[in-house]
Amino acid sequence: MDIGEFLRMMEDLCPQSLAEEWDTGRIGLVIQGTRDIGTVCCALDATPAVVQNAIQAGADILVVHHTPLWSPVTSLTGPLAGLMRLLLSSGMHLFVMHSNFDHASGGINDALAEVLGMSDSSRLSLGIVGDCPLTVQEVSDRLMSPLIVYGTPPLPGRLAVAGGAAFDPVLITEAVDRGAESFLSADLKHSIARSSPLPLIEATHYALEAPGMKYLAEKMGWSYIDDRPVVNAWKPRNSGEK
Repeated sequence: MDIGEFLRMMEDLCPQSLAEEWDTGRIGLVIQGTRDIGTVCCALDATPAVVQNAIQAGADILVVHHTPLWSPVTSLTGPLAGLMRLLLSSGMHLFVMHSNFDHASGGINDALAEVLGMSDSSRLSLGIVGDCPLTVQEVSDRLMSPLIVYGTPPLPGRLAVAGGAAFDPVLITEAVDRGAESFLSADLKHSIARSSPLPLIEATHYALEAPGMKYLAEKMGWSYIDDRPVVNAWKPRNSGEK
């Protein structure tokens, strides 16, 4: 398959028109390689470890959720230079599907809801609200992620989920209006935690979004490369907290 055919296939799967405006220029083919498409690898992030694994797998293209080029690049130095050297010397393409895949049917949030066994679900402007049959501990186990919990989530219960950094007051209010009793996302700011009208559950960014890329790889017959960050949590001793 040539790169043009691959790009048309990806546009049918996950149209760029679904992306947020701030993602303009950061999705689609962000690095053009030199090969026709045979072997495809998929990951959440284009980390050096992921790129090395893709090279070893003989990938012609690497499909990721997060671009390594968030800001306009005016110089290539440090870790970014090393990553670009790896990618460009390999000859493989790099394709990004970010906020368009957050909104897409069968995308990041649908996969997250499926992992958590949610039912009677409906879409938020970003994310999904539905009935979650799991306790907080079971959510942690299912996601393989430590959780920081603000308040006392009534789980099992009606849960709003949004992959990535989606603790936004407007979205939280929308979730409340749709019957959510707690809200799960990542990268929570202190001010939002203190003002939230419902309990918040903070997981790692990776744990919430990797399932979507893994499901995509399984659906398309691609090779998924896991690069889960090492995250641990400690409670203060003798704090009296549960």
